[in-house]
Amino acid sequence: MAADPAPAALDRLVIRKPDDWHIHLRDGAMLRAALPYTAAQFARGIIMPNLVPPVTTVEAAAGYRDRILAALPEGMRFTPLMTCYLTDATSPDEIERGFAEKVWIAAKLYPAGATTNSHAGVTDLATIAPVLERMERIGMPLLIHGEVTDPAVDIFDREAVFMETKLLPLLARHQGLKVTVEHATTAEILDVVRANAPRVAATITPHHLVINRTHIFQGGLRPHLYCLPVAKRERHRLALRKAATSGEECFYLGTDTAPHPVGAKESACGCAGVFCGPTALQTYVQVFDEEGALDRFEGFASLRGARFHGLEPNADTITLERRPGRVATCVAVDDTEVVVFRGDETLPWTIGRA
Repeated sequence: MAADPAPAALDRLVIRKPDDWHIHLRDGAMLRAALPYTAAQFARGIIMPNLVPPVTTVEAAAGYRDRILAALPEGMRFTPLMTCYLTDATSPDEIERGFAEKVWIAAKLYPAGATTNSHAGVTDLATIAPVLERMERIGMPLLIHGEVTDPAVDIFDREAVFMETKLLPLLARHQGLKVTVEHATTAEILDVVRANAPRVAATITPHHLVINRTHIFQGGLRPHLYCLPVAKRERHRLALRKAATSGEECFYLGTDTAPHPVGAKESACGCAGVFCGPTALQTYVQVFDEEGALDRFEGFASLRGARFHGLEPNADTITLERRPGRVATCVAVDDTEVVVFRGDETLPWTIGRA
């Protein structure tokens, strides 16, 4: 008896329009250049507050939200979800006021010096214990850049050390606090998230699903693949792909798209950040396709993050097509440009028409 034929490949996927739960838009000319690429793919997004100066007050967050909305091209829709940049001096009352007034959806913990524009961040978790207690009481999520900053700790171990010395004690002290571990990069942090779900979740970026640390040095130093947390060994990349495509409720989409001028990346001390906004969905859906999990893509991209943050999923849809396509290699910003992640590749999936 002949075997049943293999099922035909799915060449067109229509899903609810996704949300991006980790976005760097910057400000000014960079905001105007980067925002259209995010708004073309996502209906809503959590906006990172690490401007200069950082977004530490309700008024600053509301003003930044207004600038984002003003920068939207005509005919495009996008809802920015604002966050508070935590410092050692953050007031619990300011946190609660911004959350009650629906200016902030969450607060962001940057260990001081961990990444771009984080030097005003938190130096000791003990200093913000009253803030975390207030957030726990009012149900405001905490978003964590989970790396230690001790220069004696190898850069490839900083997430794991943060998990052991900071994250696990924090979760034990604040057992009602909702936490998102942003841009997870190690198998070990994924296991911690699983063990503490549903109050703990993790976002996974497109670039950490397709590159490991070797790619950064393949044939020479590739600064446009350098981000923080830095990409890890291949076993971690494979663990991230398994987690993203697993259907587990605690893992959802967050691109960490982070534009920098080309000169700031290609310099003696280049900035951390990958500008993946223009190719985010194309990369994610390629990974789900390769892993045989296209039926789980909508949950990862469009449903779980909204549920974690207590929001309804979007009513609009977006179409993805298995059709080779390319995007711009660079995006112009005033007299410079930003290099696009995978902009030099022909991608097997493209954004289609609904």
